[in-house]
Amino acid sequence: MGRGVFLLLLLVLPVQAVAEVVVAARTIRARTIITAQDLAVQPGEMEGGFENVAELVGLEARVTIYQGRPLRPAQVGPPALIERNQIVTLVYMRGALTITAEARALGRAGAGETVRVMNTASRAIVSGTVTQSGLVVAQGSASGLK
Repeated sequence: MGRGVFLLLLLVLPVQAVAEVVVAARTIRARTIITAQDLAVQPGEMEGGFENVAELVGLEARVTIYQGRPLRPAQVGPPALIERNQIVTLVYMRGALTITAEARALGRAGAGETVRVMNTASRAIVSGTVTQSGLVVAQGSASGLK
């Protein structure tokens, strides 16, 4: 009889879901690669926040994140492969045609992110996506590669 009452109570009473949120275990400075030791999980809820430490390990802090504060997606990103003012190879591909040029990065970016670069020969500014190898693949037309 006790078991039946317990099951009935489980069905009738609302169950509180315990949510967790990832917070900084210590202050994390901008441009720091995040490790598991930098993070802690606390009970709480935050829309758009992280619930799992594994999602954040290996990412780079884009801004300073203070101890005890939840981490937000805009505060982290892939580690930068390209630094501002770094000379990079700009690549434009269309079918069988491939054009490469030397360019100067106008910002920091990691793999998969978009960065603006200035072609050193023509001084044209072009946006491109950073590859894992650090190349910048031009978006749009080849006019900035002249």
